[in-house]
Amino acid sequence: MDDKVVRKLVEDELQFQPSVDAAHIGVSVDKGIVHLNGRVPSFAQKSAIETAVKRVKGVRGYVEDLIVQPNGDAHSDDALAVQAANTLEWDTLLPKNAIKVKVERGWVTLTGDVDWAYQRIAAEGDLHRLQGVRGVSNLIMIKPKVAAGDIKHRIEQALERQAELEASGITITVSDGKVRLDGKVRAWHERDIIERAAWAAPGVTAVDDHVTVGA
Repeated sequence: MDDKVVRKLVEDELQFQPSVDAAHIGVSVDKGIVHLNGRVPSFAQKSAIETAVKRVKGVRGYVEDLIVQPNGDAHSDDALAVQAANTLEWDTLLPKNAIKVKVERGWVTLTGDVDWAYQRIAAEGDLHRLQGVRGVSNLIMIKPKVAAGDIKHRIEQALERQAELEASGITITVSDGKVRLDGKVRAWHERDIIERAAWAAPGVTAVDDHVTVGA
């Protein structure tokens, strides 16, 4: 697909999203790789933009240089750290006192150990909605509890259940809880489906995604 067409589709998608203010976002496309620059008022909006771009037909990759500039009064790091710690404590999906929070200039770093990948993802997602967050570094580790063969089988089963995905060309390799994905898909959102399925399998501690996007 022509880069000019992809750019127009991306711009239209961003304008269509009610949760996104695209007034200060620049869009360029080179060989299907979308590059965004500019500023947004929240980290949640930055995440929403990435999700929207990946849905667009013809997008082969995504590079963003978006700066989070919160509106209103600035949040101190101490106040943001307390708010983040309380938010994680209130999340019933997360083990108590397992995750530590560090905040520096609005950037939140998460550390600790959890049993499941969904808990790692949930912890980061909780912080996306907090005012004053400029970014999140998720360093939470997952404790492996499942054999490699079982992990691979569960991922393969999960991919087979996806109606919108043709996964026959995807290769899955598992070693010590670390999953490597290889192969090719037709659209970027299919790549996301595969990666999410890999993370959802019990015992997965890391996902190395080498799946490419192309016709």
